[in-house]
Amino acid sequence: MSPAAPVYDTIGQHYTAHRQPDPRWAALITQKLGKARRVVNVGAGTGSYESQPPSADVLAIEPSSVMVAQRPPRAAPVVRGRASALPMFGGSADAAMAILTVHHWGDWESGLAEMRRVARRRVIVTIDFECHAHFWLLRDYLPHVAAFELGLSPTMAQISAALPITEAHDLPLPADMEDGVLGAPWRRPEAYLDPLVRSNCSPLALADQAATAEGIARRADDLATGAWHRRYADLLERDSYDAGYRLLVSEGD
Repeated sequence: MSPAAPVYDTIGQHYTAHRQPDPRWAALITQKLGKARRVVNVGAGTGSYESQPPSADVLAIEPSSVMVAQRPPRAAPVVRGRASALPMFGGSADAAMAILTVHHWGDWESGLAEMRRVARRRVIVTIDFECHAHFWLLRDYLPHVAAFELGLSPTMAQISAALPITEAHDLPLPADMEDGVLGAPWRRPEAYLDPLVRSNCSPLALADQAATAEGIARRADDLATGAWHRRYADLLERDSYDAGYRLLVSEGD
């Protein structure tokens, strides 16, 4: 088992409560997978985005039994396995996808090498954590979470060194983002007061909980006094926000 398995066996109990695919992200993932007919979804979790493209034959790889148990009945067939040792022959897929999972791979270099081994086209949704660290929640209330993320995640430069990146796309978060990623409620700060919302964002669930509780309490006070709305009034006028989410396409040997 990879380190991701026990982590999500613990924090993934109610994952589907707030983590559903956003149709705008799904459309772009579908576009970038192109005409692939055999797709492997690495670190597939509960199956978000793996129905893209709809006509593809998808195989899901996921180490956590808790996540597998939450997959819907019509989800793709799933094999328990690690990104660093995919149970597939070389070149057996047209495309490999990895959606917000690379930062959970204890051996991310081997995982990316495995994606390269099994498919010539790779579609990865990841996070530029150096940009993410400037997200207002992390910068002003939870800097320990930003430090935690930076300490365990590959940088964009490291990913680019491991794979030939042929396309890179920013994924700004719309104000009505449907997938409850950490940055999704960027314009709805009260959402972070909900423990279930926080539990479905792995960095908030895994970083030092005492420090997180203190930061959330300060943010609750700022909401109650109106300080948050005064400080971030410009956000309320925006339709989208760049919190560092990125889609990368890698093609070739």
